Amino acid sequence: MTLLLGQGLHWYQIRITKLRKGEENMLQIGEFSRICQVSVKTLHHYDRIGLLAPAKVDALTGYRYYEAEQIDVMNYIQRLKRYGFSLEEIQKLLTLSEDREILTMLRQQKEKIKWEQQERALILNELQTHISVFERTGDMMTYQKGYKVEVKNSPAMNVLTNRAVMGVDEFGKYYSPLFERVPKERVTPTGINGSRYYDKEFDRESSDIELFIGIKEKDKADEGMEPCLCAMTLHRGSYSTRTQANGPVVSWIMENGYEMAGEPFELYLRTQFDTLSPEDWETEVYFPVRRK
Repeated sequence: MTLLLGQGLHWYQIRITKLRKGEENMLQIGEFSRICQVSVKTLHHYDRIGLLAPAKVDALTGYRYYEAEQIDVMNYIQRLKRYGFSLEEIQKLLTLSEDREILTMLRQQKEKIKWEQQERALILNELQTHISVFERTGDMMTYQKGYKVEVKNSPAMNVLTNRAVMGVDEFGKYYSPLFERVPKERVTPTGINGSRYYDKEFDRESSDIELFIGIKEKDKADEGMEPCLCAMTLHRGSYSTRTQANGPVVSWIMENGYEMAGEPFELYLRTQFDTLSPEDWETEVYFPVRRK
């Protein structure tokens, strides 16, 4: 029996050998690997994690056999991998029966890819700027030398807050409930939002972070942020480069007789919501301090 399959620019003519009784019209793991262009090692891994199991495993020889219909499943898995889904997410997609749930995951991934493309474009622009400055000055660290640090009291703010363990790339997800509260609770935003970091050690994927938005109504606020003495600097540029302001601030603190006295926080003054390009965004970076 001969099966003709088309995939991309390749055509495969597969001769399916008549196997032992009960295994007719099934593909051995090597044949299935060749057709789908997936390594045998990967197929073993997918079996172990329950993503795609062979249709049959010979009890005596341990040989693994796949049905022709599983080619479509493997092609689907490969496509989802190209979209950037993790194997855990692919397992979930394979078990979903509601079209609405599948579409939700696909649309969320689309937005994630769009965000990553924008981030890569920003990084490319930053790299080009870095190269140009280095060619002109011969100094690789110039980008850290433009920060002016001052000691001042942070502004008093009434805020709505959302504290959770989150990744830094998930701010939008956790800010959304705060913005949804604004019309529901009839409060007036001040236009200044921010974040505070509570973990002693930073984990980009999972950190204890509090997001907040400023409001005018003191009686409706979750918290009143009291003024505190801080070493502060202004960062201009995208969020992806914001952390480069930390070094100059901490160095200033240590060189001027101060010590850190609380969790650092940020205030976002000018953002993408002001229809500005990323190089024009402005973030105030605060480190609470006290005299030694």
